[in-house]
Amino acid sequence: MSGIKFSPGSIVATPGALAALEASGDDLMAYLVRHIAGDWGEVDEQDRRENELSLVRGFRLLSAYTLNSGTKIWIITEADRSVTTVLLPEEY
Repeated sequence: MSGIKFSPGSIVATPGALAALEASGDDLMAYLVRHIAGDWGEVDEQDRRENELSLVRGFRLLSAYTLNSGTKIWIITEADRSVTTVLLPEEY
């Protein structure tokens, strides 16, 4: 999938997510590019449909990915597109 579907606003990450990314050796930018291109990762079909509706209606967007280490991260863009947060699910 290519092309930017929305502006992520400011990008922030929790210390836990940053530590997990560092430990796994994964590149945060690769996941952010997937997120803003509409590749929602490992969300279920209901969340996938919700994200597609949210693109049109301006609601919150959620992507879920598994790092090389097996740790899951979420990327959430707020409804007003002012900020995108990278976090661990347990930090939500």
